[in-house]
Amino acid sequence: MSLLVCETFYSLLGESTGAGLPAFFIRLAGCNLRCRYCDTTYAYEGGQEMSAGELVQAAGSHPARRVLVTGGEPLLQAGTLPLLASLADAGLTVWLETNGSLPIREVDERVRRILDLKCPGSGMENHNLWENLEQLRTGDEVKFVIMDQSDFAWAVEVIKRHDLAGGVPLLISPVFGAVPPQEAAAWILKSGLPLRLNLQLHKYIWGPETRGV
Repeated sequence: MSLLVCETFYSLLGESTGAGLPAFFIRLAGCNLRCRYCDTTYAYEGGQEMSAGELVQAAGSHPARRVLVTGGEPLLQAGTLPLLASLADAGLTVWLETNGSLPIREVDERVRRILDLKCPGSGMENHNLWENLEQLRTGDEVKFVIMDQSDFAWAVEVIKRHDLAGGVPLLISPVFGAVPPQEAAAWILKSGLPLRLNLQLHKYIWGPETRGV
């Protein structure tokens, strides 16, 4: 039986179109990228070993019946794809947040995938696997974490080049403390595109350094 290295907690979704909703979090350890603004460096390694069965049972014990599998980069662990399928089999609403550097085509079709495309400010732009954009389906979302207006302009160019507007929700997530929300809001309004301002709600509620929320 494959074991997954992770930490778990129950909180509110801080990002995505589900922001503010209660959910069970499975944060899988390990990441193949090193974004300049990373706020979860503790997920690079360590965590508790748990089986998929244990994780499904834990997720299902909460009334929300909603789970986010995140990281690190969750697709690095061999047991992640079976875990996602098992969570969906249990009747849970399942989100997967992935950094966009690994293929998403084999993710169970019942899972809502949040594809985090890396802008130049991350220092990881060259790791984007562009073929993932061809795999997007209803229920998926694309997120751009922006460090400045140049990142926003890059996101707009990518959205136009790949004709993403109107297909799936497009999230603009300003790095906490780097881009004032009012500035990001102004850029979105000026763009004329159907973009969603995606503030990190958990940081405004519990503070930027609080872990496990």
